[in-house]
Amino acid sequence: MSNKKTVVITGVLGGIGRQLAKTFQENDYNVIGLDINDSETPHCNKFFQFDLNRYCSDPAYKKIMENTFDMEIPELFLLINNAAVQILGSLSEIQLADWNHTLNVNLTGPLMLSQFFLARLDKSIGSIINIASIHQQLTKKRFVAYASSKSALVGLTKAMSVDLQGRVRVNAISPAAIDTQMLRDGFGNDEAKVKLLNEMHPSQRIGKPQEVSQLALLLAEDKLGFINGANLKIDGGISNVLKDLE
Repeated sequence: MSNKKTVVITGVLGGIGRQLAKTFQENDYNVIGLDINDSETPHCNKFFQFDLNRYCSDPAYKKIMENTFDMEIPELFLLINNAAVQILGSLSEIQLADWNHTLNVNLTGPLMLSQFFLARLDKSIGSIINIASIHQQLTKKRFVAYASSKSALVGLTKAMSVDLQGRVRVNAISPAAIDTQMLRDGFGNDEAKVKLLNEMHPSQRIGKPQEVSQLALLLAEDKLGFINGANLKIDGGISNVLKDLE
């Protein structure tokens, strides 16, 4: 094996996931990417198409993927649970299947992957980083499933950090609006709306994917090893804003 530290990143083909892979590869990590989609990903040393929802709900699929990981990922220093689904719906609209899908990908998946890779993380004295969301604290209409899953993911982070004390550090990062194609698609690629979103933040801009990835890199390294069980907000100050009447 090489002396490079290995990181597994889920949801590696998304806006934040791609940047996570790029940042860690540029910092001499062996990057292993997982994603439900399958396309070119230049910043991964290995890539596996991987369905987190199915991993949580189909025992046969789980066994197949874990056999593959046992062969292909013999050691691990860092697990970044970044994959997420955002299925919108008000309380009266939410379907049980959508609720379960959301919890599988955003919460149960991180738990099960942490459990599966624990022995490897233990051996390397590594860590786990869960990518949560500002929705764990502040949310909007129709985000019932997503906000609940992200709030629970922060709770899981804290509980795991206590449970694994002295073994594996566990932290969460909660980004607010980050400038990805997914965010722009959500606003119908309307530049006027994106401009307004920028101005709502005390920073006068939304975040960049590389700011999330740089924070993850800092959390992964031993220089900040006393940070454990934390949920670090990266939100441009938006969580401090109380909007006044116009």
